Amino acid sequence: MANNVVLGMKNIEKRFSNVYALKGVNLILERGEVHALLGENGAGKSTLIKVLGGIYHCDGGEIYIDGIKTNIENVRDAQAKGISIIHQEIVLVPHLSVAQNIFLGREPVTKTGIIDIATMNHHAQEMVLQLGLNIDVTQDVFRLTIAQQQLVEIVKAVSFDAKIIVMDEPTSSLTEHEVKQLFKIIHSLRAKGIGMIYISHKLGELFEISDKITVMRDGTYVGTLITKDTNKNELISMMVGRSLTEFYTRTNRELGDMAIETVGLTKRGQFEGVAFSVKQGEIVGFAGLVGAGRSEVMKAVFGIDTLDAGTVLLEGKPVQIRNVRDAMSHKIALIPEDRKKEGLVLKGAVGFNMTLTVLKEFIAAGRVNYRKKMEIIRKYIDSFSIKTPSPEQLAMNLSGGNQQKIVLAKWLATKPKVLILDEPTRGVDVGAKAEIYAIIDQLAQEGLAVIMISSELPEIINMCDRVYVMARGKIQGELARDDFSQEKIMEYATGGE
Repeated sequence: MANNVVLGMKNIEKRFSNVYALKGVNLILERGEVHALLGENGAGKSTLIKVLGGIYHCDGGEIYIDGIKTNIENVRDAQAKGISIIHQEIVLVPHLSVAQNIFLGREPVTKTGIIDIATMNHHAQEMVLQLGLNIDVTQDVFRLTIAQQQLVEIVKAVSFDAKIIVMDEPTSSLTEHEVKQLFKIIHSLRAKGIGMIYISHKLGELFEISDKITVMRDGTYVGTLITKDTNKNELISMMVGRSLTEFYTRTNRELGDMAIETVGLTKRGQFEGVAFSVKQGEIVGFAGLVGAGRSEVMKAVFGIDTLDAGTVLLEGKPVQIRNVRDAMSHKIALIPEDRKKEGLVLKGAVGFNMTLTVLKEFIAAGRVNYRKKMEIIRKYIDSFSIKTPSPEQLAMNLSGGNQQKIVLAKWLATKPKVLILDEPTRGVDVGAKAEIYAIIDQLAQEGLAVIMISSELPEIINMCDRVYVMARGKIQGELARDDFSQEKIMEYATGGE
């Protein structure tokens, strides 16, 4: 193995019972290289990283670190061998300081055996400054933003003298400015010779930050490409095993009557004077930067938050929506931005989640009509192609794309007339995105009024009939489809600045 190679994983296998989760997977990482790991949800990326991090033992294959064949016994052993993994979910202890989190379990002590807080804070602050961060290490972690917590995870990884750092979806909760800061840190780590494995569904990021890309599919190794020599279409084809020529599905539709209008919606400190309209069969986008107020408006329309002023009209008639029950009775449904916290009972079964909103359809007088319940569940599992071994599978065990389809099914079971989608494809792989776009288009064809909040401009431009752009709690502009462009949308989104 070449002297510059810090990690070699050859023909890695992992079985659960007699089912292969990984079979013949290869990954070669060089010093100072950013190596992207790409694949649909369920492709085996997380399993491979858990093997590398000592959470799982591999059932076949070989792992080399610095050219020496090695066995990774557990998480502590992985860290001792210079491997640090930054998971997608923040795993810091919220009520401990930044310094305490960085040195958790290996705190410096005085001669008398007491934790040397001054030394710990000093070393932690040095590491933070070396990465160009402006974070007070004596501050409790819960007081930091999600972006700052993500950066603390990186400092913690570097503190182990890591030569291999894995970043799993590190930008999923970051703003554009914070992403740039993260990439600046990655460049500095690269200059120090640290090899990095970077997992992300955002192909644009991979072209900006990575040197090579390894693609996985169904637990197998598909191939490794030099980033500058490939393109988005080639990567998608490798990921899904087919060419996604119709990535976005959009059908020309005849629009129906007005489904929903709002006049002067206001909630002090969040948004003001918001007026919009959506017709039956229309997909209307809401674009804007993080903090523009888009989600807040829709939560008020759905009855999660209260309004200080304004009117909601459904089919031309004013309605009063004081809570979610009112919104549901008026046939409004909201697919939330955070499916794990707000959309699903993760430890509940697929079927349980799908039918939570329509219990009265199959439960009466304390008796459950199981045939009717299974009709509802089977309808959506089949029509949405939800990949689950059974309706009894826990939602937490499914991929992000399949989880999102369950949330869609849960609310579509209520037979809504207005469907609000808040970041409908966030954290979803490209194959599942294409399927969700096709579902949204079909719903619009069936006459639903669809409102789509999205931070991905290509999604807005390719799926929507009109778009409202918000900034600082106000609608700054409205664009018809013929006028769509990223430049115009961004001009409105920045308030013309």
